[in-house]
Amino acid sequence: MPLSSPPAPVGGARILLTGGAGYIGSHTFVALREAGHDPVILDSFANARADIPDRLELLTDAPIAVIRADVRDRAALDAAFAAHRFDAVIHFAALKSVGESVRAPLAYAEVNIGGLVTLLQAMQAAGVRRIVYSSSATVYAESATMPLTEQAPLGGVSGYAFTKRAGEEILARLGASEPGWQIGVLRYFNPAGAHPSGLIGEDPAGVPANLVPYLAQVARGDLPVLRVFGTDWPTPDGSGVRDYIHVMDLAEGHVASVAALLGGAEGHVLNLGTGRGASVFEVLKAYESAVGRALPWVAAPRRPGDLAAYWADPARAEAVLGFRARRSLADICTSSWSFARPRG
Repeated sequence: MPLSSPPAPVGGARILLTGGAGYIGSHTFVALREAGHDPVILDSFANARADIPDRLELLTDAPIAVIRADVRDRAALDAAFAAHRFDAVIHFAALKSVGESVRAPLAYAEVNIGGLVTLLQAMQAAGVRRIVYSSSATVYAESATMPLTEQAPLGGVSGYAFTKRAGEEILARLGASEPGWQIGVLRYFNPAGAHPSGLIGEDPAGVPANLVPYLAQVARGDLPVLRVFGTDWPTPDGSGVRDYIHVMDLAEGHVASVAALLGGAEGHVLNLGTGRGASVFEVLKAYESAVGRALPWVAAPRRPGDLAAYWADPARAEAVLGFRARRSLADICTSSWSFARPRG
């Protein structure tokens, strides 16, 4: 069973993962363990499966350190920093639905901005000055030229994007005002897929907002049909194009980022993507290959705010961290189905 406090580290760095039981956090936990680090999860489990620590214990064959707490709870954070000598923090804990953020801007500001500020205050008090921040490609302006470099104009129309931009700005101002901070900002494109074991993966509550878990539910029979929002985009097949990065590649990007900070490197702001776009129909075809049968779809109107295509220029991540995404769209779909398919 997971432990409420960890054993003494056997090597590497002790790293606090806020939101570490979530989709990206849990995969990063595995990647950190594989790299010889000692990660500790802090999560409220408001949006995470209660059995994730047990699954991680099976995957890593070692006790899992879990602190059940909300990142907005300063007393809980202070207690965590007092009990553990953390070398760095990777901050995942946030609300992340673009649609929900438009309907509930105050809740998103409270969790995503307020939670970050509370965490930074606790880190400041504890003398921990290394943080990797989970940001998003949604911070870029809609008018930006493709592929997106880190110097592309910033915009961000949704409440979610606003909170991520605000978080980046807070970190930049903190780093400029107080010497000694080492800050890595990682702008994700479209994380997808699952751990190859099938034990952990993307498991959203309700109807998924993202394409790959939506396809998983169609393949499983939980949803009747895939709705393709726009088949008349100015793209080769008429469907929208996005940069899908395997969640294990993304996790390894976090390991590279925190390793650079631990090694004394200056801070960085980097895209984590593949540099290649895949259309909705290409992803559908790849998922059908993984499942072994055709999946039903229907055309639907374009959604307000959607773009025809966007994808990353990942060259800077390779230059700064030596990081390059290695897994394919087929790997994404095969691993997703391994996690999502009915058992028994």
